[in-house]
Amino acid sequence: MKKNKSFKVSIVMGSQSDYKTMQLVEKTLKKIGVSFETKIISAHRTPKRMYEFASNAEKNNIGVIVAGAGGSAHLPGMIAALTPIPVLGVPIESKKLKGLDSLLSIAQMPKGIPVGTLAIGEDGAINAALLAAAIISNTNSNIKKNLNNLRTQQTKAVKKRPK
Repeated sequence: MKKNKSFKVSIVMGSQSDYKTMQLVEKTLKKIGVSFETKIISAHRTPKRMYEFASNAEKNNIGVIVAGAGGSAHLPGMIAALTPIPVLGVPIESKKLKGLDSLLSIAQMPKGIPVGTLAIGEDGAINAALLAAAIISNTNSNIKKNLNNLRTQQTKAVKKRPK
């Protein structure tokens, strides 16, 4: 990645129902001042859209991709197979297996095509945004400053004693 370049984060999800979780990625990135785009791309229902997106991500100034998927959760891995850009997978909680199926599907990528896998659901979405911001901050001093400020605020918010 080039120094002092403003890369954006691309937030993608397999379906509209995933947005309930993935909007937390948007909210967290806004707080830190990271530019982003949000799209619905299904590995199974819109494979051409997924291919076009992943194939063009690098030239579209995307620095990190945060991909949320539930069930078989192929989206993060399929995108990672098509681009050298870091892909962070957020397992979406499913009805039947509470997201364990999604977690295992994303985490068990074969060697050679890594996907950073976060926790299931809301915590994973927020942490994916923070990790994406940390990656972007390697080339953007403003984002690094904002991320450090957020961490300082978190630290100060922890009480020293119970009341």
